[in-house]
Amino acid sequence: MTIEFDFERLSSLGLTAALASRAMQLASEDDHGAQLVRVTEVHRETLAVHDASRPRSARLLPRLARELSDERTSIAVGDWVLVATDPHGDAWICRRVPPSTHIARRDGDGRRHPVVSNVDTALLVMGLDDDFNPRRLERYLALVHGDGVTPVVVLTKRDVAAPTEAALAARLEELRGRVPAAVEVLAVDATDVSAARALGGYLARGQTVVLLGSSGAGKSTLTNTLLGAAIQDTGAVREHDSRGKHTTTARSLHRLPTGACVIDTPGLRALRPEGDVSALAGAFADIATLAAACRFRDCRHEEEPGCAVLEGVGPDHLRNYHKLLREMQRGALTPLERQRQVAQWKARGRAAEVRMRAKRGA
Repeated sequence: MTIEFDFERLSSLGLTAALASRAMQLASEDDHGAQLVRVTEVHRETLAVHDASRPRSARLLPRLARELSDERTSIAVGDWVLVATDPHGDAWICRRVPPSTHIARRDGDGRRHPVVSNVDTALLVMGLDDDFNPRRLERYLALVHGDGVTPVVVLTKRDVAAPTEAALAARLEELRGRVPAAVEVLAVDATDVSAARALGGYLARGQTVVLLGSSGAGKSTLTNTLLGAAIQDTGAVREHDSRGKHTTTARSLHRLPTGACVIDTPGLRALRPEGDVSALAGAFADIATLAAACRFRDCRHEEEPGCAVLEGVGPDHLRNYHKLLREMQRGALTPLERQRQVAQWKARGRAAEVRMRAKRGA
């Protein structure tokens, strides 16, 4: 069984030859008449999808919902899906095309949350004002690394927070050694069309970019500039800390005049990268390179003598690496292993209390 679709038309929504091939192989006899569409928004009960001609609303078939739950995932904005219409005219999502790229995060309890699918470039948006936070930026780099997504750091509010070359240079110096050399760093005024020109190389027809960053960083403002229209709501930021309200409350995909697609996202309150420990190698390329020169092969880069990482990396950069490493290691544990780890911590805490009481009583 095959499905019919207009590849040229859907390529304006980001469809690639590889995804089209997967969709063709996925369809079965049960999917007769199904249509290939892209998910543009995910709501509690319904999803918004687009076929490059018009948007529509669809619901997830219970069978597919169970399959995705068993795989510990769910539909994300940017996914390509097959939609079938029942005799009552209701649209149902019956298949999910395996994505070419997928970004997911974990919350404080270790639960996995898909962020977006099928994106080529992640624009990591950070303000040059009080939103500027290299440690948080490193988290975003770790979040997108390892799945074929190209990260680009976009520093916004250049017009108000770094109006002079000297002010901008000072901020860029803070990022030296913390952003891999292969990652492009751009400073822009998100309200000006020059920002769209600066990002033009990532906005060709068929490309999909996602904007990631904290609330108030300027993601929605930049989205509106790229669209050439005020589509996304924007809000003021607090003067004392430059933090913004969640004016964007849901992820949404938009088509750009260039033929590319952009996905705007709300700020992530919990940002724990998903993936194995090896994913940190890309976000912390300097540590991975220096580790080869450590005296001990199993060096943990903490207190070991002859550690090239301790000698060549800034302390804050290294502390953030260790923190992310611990979080990823905990995230890789099964629920039972996590329970055992908590029990060990509690046992160690009780033992320490006993020793302290004994010491005070001696």
